[in-house]
Amino acid sequence: MTETRKNFTSKLGVVLAAAGSAVGLGNVWRFPTEVGNNGGAAFILIYLICVLAVGVPVMMSEFLIGRHTHANTITAFSKLAPGKWWRIQGVSGVFVAFLILSYYTVISGWTLYYLVQSLKGGLLESQDYLAYFSSFVSDPYMPVIYAAVFMLMTHLVIARGVQSGIERFSKIMMPLLLLIICVLVVCSFGMPGAGTGLRFLLKPDFSKVTASVVLSAMGQAFFSLSLAMGCLCTYASYFTSDTKLVKTAFSVCSIDTFVAVLSGFIIFPAVFSVEGVNPDEGPGLVFVTLPYVFNMAFHQSVPLLGYLFSGLFYLLLLLAALTSAMSLHESVTAYVIESLRLPRKKASAWVSVCCMALGVLCSLSFGVLSDVTVCGLTIFDLFDFCASKIIMPAGGLIICLFTGWYLDRKLVYNELTNEGTVPFRLFRVYVFLIRYVVPVAIALIFINELLG
Repeated sequence: MTETRKNFTSKLGVVLAAAGSAVGLGNVWRFPTEVGNNGGAAFILIYLICVLAVGVPVMMSEFLIGRHTHANTITAFSKLAPGKWWRIQGVSGVFVAFLILSYYTVISGWTLYYLVQSLKGGLLESQDYLAYFSSFVSDPYMPVIYAAVFMLMTHLVIARGVQSGIERFSKIMMPLLLLIICVLVVCSFGMPGAGTGLRFLLKPDFSKVTASVVLSAMGQAFFSLSLAMGCLCTYASYFTSDTKLVKTAFSVCSIDTFVAVLSGFIIFPAVFSVEGVNPDEGPGLVFVTLPYVFNMAFHQSVPLLGYLFSGLFYLLLLLAALTSAMSLHESVTAYVIESLRLPRKKASAWVSVCCMALGVLCSLSFGVLSDVTVCGLTIFDLFDFCASKIIMPAGGLIICLFTGWYLDRKLVYNELTNEGTVPFRLFRVYVFLIRYVVPVAIALIFINELLG
């Protein structure tokens, strides 16, 4: 017998859990990198527009599908379109969540390792940060061990269930994450280069805005909000009938954007405080550039402050990674529970073990399996390419077509207005966006990602 399906117990739990799903390494890591690569404040303004025009409508669509069916992602599409090919989106949602969790766990293990090393002092005492990072990720044992520890942390939350696990820990981790961000922003403002970093973030330079920058902003908005992964649809299946979907979507997007922008307020004043460091360092910014910045800005003058700042920063990364990993795990676990009728603890254990097995391969692709490639891509890069550049954009497009063109318009309206009890004056705007604007935007993101 499968367990009785439970719902989130409070409005705060709904918002924090859904926000936790959206807030992840993409906010703290990828967003500042995109800002640095695309000219600063102008990119942020375009990003905000994309969140409103693309992110919010797709999120509302996922919410209404999940809440209406109260089922895992695959069953949800099957219920709404029995015998139709739309079910493929449910399958791809669960599959992409499983795929992403396998390699996301590896990166999250890196953040856990850097947190431990920063608190021990070994990170700040290194001399060659690129060699330090390369040596760690290519090691056949340590990254796997830290990834396994991170997976165990995620598993322990999911195994406890929706209320005692996901909701309870979201209420702890999300406020803690926001508190750490505020503390780090205050510390970062006190750095010598804070003024230059803030000008970079707050003064738009529209001369750098190109079609590529706009597409990058749309892509960041799409990926940052955890759209088309099955996560938001799965979480929405635990929403109660009185949950205000439109308000929840705007709340989640606001928190997600708040975290992303404040991450820039943390990173760029720190980066500009050290001579010779550029804001467009790319993905190496977090694991190579920032440890050097922390060392130069703090450790050499006030060692204790250096330990504290770097420790809090990597704790922030870890919390962001954990809240997202929980939603990815739950997306797959919910399907296993309801389709195979397994108890939650057994289902979550199977998901954890299988994802970790793939995670081992992803981790080893930086070392002993680096020569194993498919179309020139390592195992890690192959998983990332398939998930982020193919399955997710295609899934987002299908969700738009399904909600905008297949579902009965009255069903969509009733879900978004709670059977007409909650006013939604922009419903026609939502329909126009989800039918015409968002599909075109996602198609452009799809093409840009493939060509990029």
